[in-house]
Amino acid sequence: MSQHDDSLVAQARSLTGEVPFEPGEIFYSRTDKRGVIIEGNRTFRRVSGYGWSELKGAPHKLVRHPDMPKGVFSLFWQRLQAGKRMVAYVKNRSKDGRYYWVLALTWPIEEGYLSVRIKPTSDLFAKVQALYADLREAEKTKGLLPEQSAELLLKRIGEMGYRDYESFMADALTAEVKALKRLTGEALSPVEKRFFAMDETIGELNAEIDSLVGVIHSIRTVPMNMRILASRLENAGGPISAISVNYSQMLEEMSTWVQKFVDGPDSTYARIHAAIMNGQFLVCASSVQSRMSTQFAQDLEGIADATRLLEDKGTLEREAERYQAAARDSLKLVDTEMRRLGRSVLDMKRYVTGLSSTRMMCKIESAALAHEGKSLAGIVEQLDQCQKDIERSLAKVVELNSVIQTNSSMLGTLL
Repeated sequence: MSQHDDSLVAQARSLTGEVPFEPGEIFYSRTDKRGVIIEGNRTFRRVSGYGWSELKGAPHKLVRHPDMPKGVFSLFWQRLQAGKRMVAYVKNRSKDGRYYWVLALTWPIEEGYLSVRIKPTSDLFAKVQALYADLREAEKTKGLLPEQSAELLLKRIGEMGYRDYESFMADALTAEVKALKRLTGEALSPVEKRFFAMDETIGELNAEIDSLVGVIHSIRTVPMNMRILASRLENAGGPISAISVNYSQMLEEMSTWVQKFVDGPDSTYARIHAAIMNGQFLVCASSVQSRMSTQFAQDLEGIADATRLLEDKGTLEREAERYQAAARDSLKLVDTEMRRLGRSVLDMKRYVTGLSSTRMMCKIESAALAHEGKSLAGIVEQLDQCQKDIERSLAKVVELNSVIQTNSSMLGTLL
């Protein structure tokens, strides 16, 4: 790539403001394991303002902007050196002192690291800018070390509602790919549409389970009220006391079912969500890689020796294929977990059937009692409504499960 004409970037610029570039333009660079630049595309050189002779052999931090929190780069290198991919919003500084923002997707290859970067324009980008400003201020005023700043970054990401940095990366890349295609007038691919639909559906599924948790929580006092009523009836309250014990056991089983589904990083929901987010991330990453590979055509124009550039183009194409293959593996996990969820819902329906039997027994006892029967009738009314709410939530869970399985099956034919 050293064959490129440096005059393309030798232009006068002001020393303030943002360097303009189009949403459809993508930056590319390849570094060794120390972060020293080996290759870089035309967009990278033009926007950074450096000639290729200045970039080649220089550390990538040449374009680092002082506004960037050190904790971001600390996390960056932690992940890369652990063999993990990294996505981060990065503010860079051009040679003339201006700035430009990118969303960087970087990952390890055998001889170093590859990075493709797109222009961020999503709503999430604005939130991250505010977060970075807070982190940088904390680094300055509290003297945070880079590692401490990275820990604070992860904490703040969690406060934004993300389970971990992996889920943040997937959301950020998805948001920016959607925004990029919207701004450039491109349609989402069938694969992207299916993954995005599954992502929305898993969110609805989580909300439905939260609703179910609320219903179960609202009737946890019912067994206690039954026992209080039974104590007033003395000997006549024996059947009601027995019903309360049975009902308490069913509520405990239902609560355990819900907890297993939503609680903790190894819950059913967490595994399903992680698999969908990972697949979505991989598909979006593959899309960006393929787009960059296509844009290499501009850099190939007029080059006497395009050997290394063609090698990089081929590497990006292979990486895109590898990411798609990994997305297929994520789909297999989604299918497995959704089938498990389907079987689990059958267990919950059995609990609801038991709840219905308890409600009928309460009705029978209510009819047999005189004055105290009114109190029991009030409990029965509460159970009636709760059972309807639980049955509605379960029906919705089954419906959403079916939607995810359908999209997953369709993706299996597309990937």
